[in-house]
Parts: sequence; structure tokens; C-alpha cells
Amino acid sequence: MTISRHRRLAAALTALVTLTVGAAGCSSKAKTDQDGAAGADGVKTGQGVDAKAIRLGVLTDMTGVYATLGKSVTQAQQLYVKQLNAKGGVCGRTVELTVRDHGYDPQKALAGYTELEPKVLGFPQFIGSPFVAAVKQRVDGQDKGLVMPQAWSASLLGSPYIRVIGTTYDIETINAVDFLLKEKGLRKGDKLGHVYFEGDYGENALTGSKYAAEKAGVTVVEQKIKPTDNDMSAQVAALKQAGVKAIVLSAGPRQAASLVGVAAAVKLTVPVIGNNSAYSPQLLATQAGPALEKMYYVATPSLPIGADAPAAKKLVADYRAAYPKDALDNGVVAGWSAAEVFGEAMKKACADKDLTREGVGKALRTLNALDGGFGMTHDFSDPKAPSSRQSVIYQPDKSVTGGARVVRGPEVSDAAKAFTPGG
Repeated sequence: MTISRHRRLAAALTALVTLTVGAAGCSSKAKTDQDGAAGADGVKTGQGVDAKAIRLGVLTDMTGVYATLGKSVTQAQQLYVKQLNAKGGVCGRTVELTVRDHGYDPQKALAGYTELEPKVLGFPQFIGSPFVAAVKQRVDGQDKGLVMPQAWSASLLGSPYIRVIGTTYDIETINAVDFLLKEKGLRKGDKLGHVYFEGDYGENALTGSKYAAEKAGVTVVEQKIKPTDNDMSAQVAALKQAGVKAIVLSAGPRQAASLVGVAAAVKLTVPVIGNNSAYSPQLLATQAGPALEKMYYVATPSLPIGADAPAAKKLVADYRAAYPKDALDNGVVAGWSAAEVFGEAMKKACADKDLTREGVGKALRTLNALDGGFGMTHDFSDPKAPSSRQSVIYQPDKSVTGGARVVRGPEVSDAAKAFTPGG
């Protein structure tokens, strides 16, 4: 049933993108035919690039289920571009970002892609793995613009142009379950609850929890929800009745606050661990805050913004100077890291005298040991693999910058080392 519904969603999104992009096909093709022309500086250029500017697109969520994270991701990328331009840009060209808020709505997301695609070199941000998956065939077949999804579904692997930064959800969840097994008392014969969004994100994470559970002799108790489901009372009641000893959450911050808050209220005091997009430090100001600090953990593909690392400290200072009224969260790290990867690919493409879309994609594949200072070294040489298999586990803590302190990692579990993502 889960696979069937997922396929129907994918088919519907693919049909929608086909209808949406139909009218844009001719103009896009005409511009693509001009790719590869060298300018006076000897650099080949194409869509989104001229003698003065490099234009990039941002497809974010500032009003939907990931609104707080989307804002942080976007502002961090705007900060990166501002600093990049202050140093001369790329190839003597100013980098420009055009932002569209899709509010985690499929039609708005795909319409935003269709609008911006003919005008930009690529996308350093695209939130929503179902939406990215819906345009994957077009990206690979004709558009060939580099896309950095703020999504970690294994379904996005295999594309030379859509590149996942860090662990995919399945590997991240395997590492999360390993943490529960080694440090939080989960053991063979126990039941593990898993509350997850329907669709790419949740179902890919579920693949990971089932794999890890099978290896450990643990039974997974599933609770599937929709992104619009904000009250987790029914799910908590079902998991308590089932007698689970720990819970994995593959959803958003709102669901995390509800699930942990309700669990604490009904005395289901078991450890809960979420995937990287299932937390925002703003939750610590809610009624669920104390329970989150006691019961909740998060698996992420990088060190948190409050980490004791030079790169993190500099980013904190720079972000606070640029956005003094806004909270620091791990969306800042994710946004900065994606922009930096895109920037490094553009710099390499500039050195190769090829700022076309294919030139930037090729340049990225030469980056096999990229370290942005947040705990992981990333290898982009193989499009079929995530750039890293390591995860950091952190715990909410209002006394720490960014509301999170590291409790394990970065490291990769033995189970995750042996796992084939998307397999």
C-alpha cells in the first residue's frame, strides 16, 4: 500500500510537471542551443551566465511545513553569495540569487522550477524530495542544471546533476537506530516505533529503520502520517499500546514538538530520535521544550551551528551580524554548505574555462575531498552515492548556540557501512 501510494504521488507530480513545462519547452530549447559560446575572457557560457553575472535559482519553503528551516537556509545562502561577491564573485562575474517560496505545495514548487529553469545556471536550493524527484527526468534528460536539494531521499541518487549533500535518509536512520541500540537501551526483541511522512522522505527513512531493526532483531511499529498532520496524540497512543522502547520520527519540527510533548504527558518516556529536518530550536520556547531536552535526539549530516569548530563560530558571527533578529538553527549550516559546494563547483568550472551547465556538473564530480569545516569530508565523484555516510547525533539544549549539543559523532555505524542506499 505504501509503495503503491508513493508511485501514484510520483506519477501525479510527473504528469503535473509535464503539463507545467510544456509551454516553456520551445524557449528553453532555443537558449540551450547557445550553450558553449566562449566570451572575450575565453570562458564558455550558457543559460544563466553572461559576461557580468551568474544567476542561480532558489526554490524554498518559507510558509509551509518547513518555514523556519527554509528561511534559515535561504538567508545563509544569501549571506554566502554576498561574501562571495565581495571577493570578486566567480570568473569576474557577480552571483545573483532569485528566490521563490513554494510553501511545500507541489504545484507552486513545479511552477517555480519551470519559471526559473530557463533563466538560471542551476539551483543551490530546492526543498522537497517529492518535487525534486518529479523533475529528475527532465533535469537529467534536457535541462542539465546542477540542483542541490535540501532533501536527502535515496531516490535522488544516480543523477549527475541532482546531488545529495551528506547522508541519505535511509543511511541517516540506520545511524540513528545504531545510537538507540548502543547508547539508549534498545535491544534485541524490543519494539521500535517509527512515525513518518508519507512520500519520499518518510518512506526512505523507514527503509533504513527496517534494515537496522532486522540486523538487530528489533520489530518496527509503523505510524504513517501526512505533512498536514500536526497532532500526534493518536500515534503516541498506538505506540504506547504497542509497548515500544524507542521512537524514530521522520517528519517536521511541528510533529516533533507534538509527539515528544504528548509522549511525556502520557508517561511514554522513551528516547525519540528524528531525522535532520525534524527539529528547530524555536521548539524549545514551546510547552514541549523541557520534554525535548530530556527525550529527543536528532541525526544530521553535519555538525550543528553551535559546534566548537572555527567554521561554525565564523558562520555564527557572520549570520548574527547579517540577521540580528533571526534565530540560529541548522538550516543555516545546511544552506551555507549547499551554497559553498555550488560555489566550489563554479570556481573549478571557471578554472576549466567552462561555465556551462554541463561544465559545472563535470567540475563538481572532480571534488572528492571537500571539507567545509562542519565535521564531514564530502566526495562528489560518484553520482550514485551520497557524499558522506557519517551522521552527527545531537540533543536539544537551550543553553547552547543554535539550541543543540553534540552527543555522538561524526561517525558511521557498521550497519550503514554495509548498506546500499536505494537498494
